Amino acid sequence: MAKTVLITGVAGFIGRYVARYFTTQGWVVVGVDNAPPENAPSATLTAYYPMQLPSSHLVELLQIHVPDLCIHCAGRASVGLSMSSPGADFYVGPVLTFEMLNALRLYAPQCRFIFLSSAAVYGNPVSLPVSEAQVSAPLSPYGFHKLQCEQLCLEFAKIYHLPTASVRIFSAYGPGLRRQVIWDICRKALMEKQLMLQGSGQESRDFVHALDIARAIDAVVNRAPMQGEVYNLASGREVKIAELANLVVNALDYNLTPEFDGVIPPGNPLNWQADISQLQALGFSASVSLEQGLKTFVSWCRSELAGV
Repeated sequence: MAKTVLITGVAGFIGRYVARYFTTQGWVVVGVDNAPPENAPSATLTAYYPMQLPSSHLVELLQIHVPDLCIHCAGRASVGLSMSSPGADFYVGPVLTFEMLNALRLYAPQCRFIFLSSAAVYGNPVSLPVSEAQVSAPLSPYGFHKLQCEQLCLEFAKIYHLPTASVRIFSAYGPGLRRQVIWDICRKALMEKQLMLQGSGQESRDFVHALDIARAIDAVVNRAPMQGEVYNLASGREVKIAELANLVVNALDYNLTPEFDGVIPPGNPLNWQADISQLQALGFSASVSLEQGLKTFVSWCRSELAGV
């Protein structure tokens, strides 16, 4: 009998990729989001519930579908919004995560729970590549709230024996993402024909394609001990933003020179590169190179922004 996965935030960027991937792996995929049904990825779902979590209807859903796995993709994904509205970020972060874990404890205690955390928990790492053992030092409410959610997952694993794990996603990208640096570069190049970017260009990130995020989650689900532990989820490659901008410009076949304003927004770290050895020990390796992923992203951006 096929196993059932419940995906919260299924209409979001990562939620869509995860739903599509687990459908191809033969899972029964049940999705929850606050988006109307017409905006849900219905082609990859067995059932969709438009629901503002936390909700009293969640208990009924758990009793109907009895999930074997819950992948918690719901929540905000913006450092800037967490700085201006920390209360809202807290509510859809730690508060919602507690409600999800507690509902599973009561009504689906065998269900495995995967929490989508963030490299924002590290802040500015003292050394690179950063491992899971490095001390967390968030720079934003977003990072602090992700860390609190990880602690809740550990709490429910240790005290209530709910199988949980958290994945610290570094810089996710892929077609469908209409925000963050790669989208910003494409939008400015295509629409403004100039490329003024934030920072100095020497800031760096570790980019991971959403397809690989789904594959990594699958590896954790099938091979991890699920005892509240955390895993870095990235490619393991450090890329400076100046280099990234040039890669995007080359993929667009444009003749543009990136410029930088020297301004780093509050809450944003300077440099990231992940040590992914713990995830590799579970059999994961990134399958989408940045160069390959940028080609498909640029093609999608052209159709989205320029209509060609």
